[in-house]
Amino acid sequence: MQTQTGDDLMARILARPADDEARGQAANDLLDELFDGYPVENLRVLLRSGDDDAVQTGAWLLSELGEPAEPLLDEVPALLAHPRTQVRFFAVEFVLLAADERHAGVIAQTLALSRTSDTAIRWKVLHFLAMASTEQLMAGLSRLADPEVGRLAAGLVAADTEDPDPGEVVAALEGDDPVARLFAAAIATRMAEDDAALLRLAARVKDEEVSSFAQWQLMRLQG
Repeated sequence: MQTQTGDDLMARILARPADDEARGQAANDLLDELFDGYPVENLRVLLRSGDDDAVQTGAWLLSELGEPAEPLLDEVPALLAHPRTQVRFFAVEFVLLAADERHAGVIAQTLALSRTSDTAIRWKVLHFLAMASTEQLMAGLSRLADPEVGRLAAGLVAADTEDPDPGEVVAALEGDDPVARLFAAAIATRMAEDDAALLRLAARVKDEEVSSFAQWQLMRLQG
């Protein structure tokens, strides 16, 4: 059977195959082509297609490529604001893997998503907060327009260089502010290799995204 080129695979995805398995296979094959040198810039065709399935596939490919797809970070603002949850989810992962100090705007936009009510995105933003480098967080903080998210982000940055007050973290985890809980859980995760006590508390809070994320992190530490 003749091997399909990257252009062929792009055309297959844009043709909107009704079969999820066929679409997934085309996406996986295209990812292989991208790693083999197919130009990443060509993904703009998917990302700007206006077809939600194609945009989602493009966003997934960015999240799998990570840093090699850095030239496409200018597409991320639209992806982070996309109506489909999966597109926003993959875009957050791409920002985590590929953005640096030059991309303060998209990092700030990601931090601002901590206010979302979408449970899947709350979980993914918590993952970003817990795993982002101090430099990424500082860059995003410099462009944040929301003063409350800015205060919480500044506390997260400070926790990397100073000893955070455990009482403040506990109060935020047990408090009523869902945004503060995300940032407190991120601090607990970043501290966990030295002391997992706060992460164990986060795993018991009545906030499904926070508790499930903390339980996952505890399993990773134990494994």
